[in-house]
Amino acid sequence: MKPYSEACEQNRQPILEVLEDYLIKPTRLLEIGSGSGQHGVYFASALPNLRWQLSDLQSNLGGIELWFEEAALPNLLGPLELDVRGPWPENQYDAIFSANTVHIMSWKAISAMFSAMPSVLTRDGLVLIYGPFNYNGEYTSESNARFDDWLKQRSPDSRIRHFEDVNELAGQAKLELICDHGMPANNRLLVWRNTGP
Repeated sequence: MKPYSEACEQNRQPILEVLEDYLIKPTRLLEIGSGSGQHGVYFASALPNLRWQLSDLQSNLGGIELWFEEAALPNLLGPLELDVRGPWPENQYDAIFSANTVHIMSWKAISAMFSAMPSVLTRDGLVLIYGPFNYNGEYTSESNARFDDWLKQRSPDSRIRHFEDVNELAGQAKLELICDHGMPANNRLLVWRNTGP
């Protein structure tokens, strides 16, 4: 039975409207943490100029494979096993997308992800990350505060991250923030450009 995420159904159209502004030309994209696989299927179908590479931890690949096989899209590539702590694919990508992963991953994993992303990203390639963030040490809503409590109860490694901390990691990796989009349900979609060699 295919895994299903209600959150993916609710946020996919607002995310797509932002992706359409950035992913215009033919683009090789790596999705980190494809989860159920729903986002990849939806975005690859809506944006045929993309070659969308699914990836996740080994434990999630079976469910993603079910969505991938049913969709049978020519520009959607079957899921790769990827733990952000390494090793990473040898391919190069024009963009990296990840949704609702940064608040789940440990800070060590987030640091490893940002350190490694430039190694698979072309010059001027984009990193687009969707999810909730805190700003100036504060929650952006009461619902995010409640969500953060739930995350911490679920796992001591999970929590809503501070935008400033994440952006500092990006800067260390020579990723320059070019836009911070406000999204429905107190989420954000952050966009960085690779300025490294």
